[in-house]
Amino acid sequence: QVQLVESGGGWVQPGGSLRLSCSASLTDFTVNVIGWYRQAPGKQRERVALIHSGGSAHYSSFAQGRFQISRDMARSTVDLQMDSLRPDDTAVYYCYTGGMNRRLSSPGDYWGQGTQVTVSS
Repeated sequence: QVQLVESGGGWVQPGGSLRLSCSASLTDFTVNVIGWYRQAPGKQRERVALIHSGGSAHYSSFAQGRFQISRDMARSTVDLQMDSLRPDDTAVYYCYTGGMNRRLSSPGDYWGQGTQVTVSS
């Protein structure tokens, strides 16, 4: 069973920093990709940053240079360090993983419940 639980959201002033953490329970699941998406009010969900199984990280253009994703295999967590935050970073941030459910022998995509990030003065 796969469960993703986010933490670390909140309110921050423009220019500030937040660190999001995703605690991942990945029983019988082989991860191909894991990371973060976000959805702002009235907008579609968009990719923020992902780590692929080989360890490479990929960032959307708005995240490049300001956000850093990291994965701790021992703690089964995926963190997103967000610096130089702007008001347009305000969104619900979701942890995501895609891969293979070994017990069902089928691919699967899983999402956390989301954590709110608000950037305002």
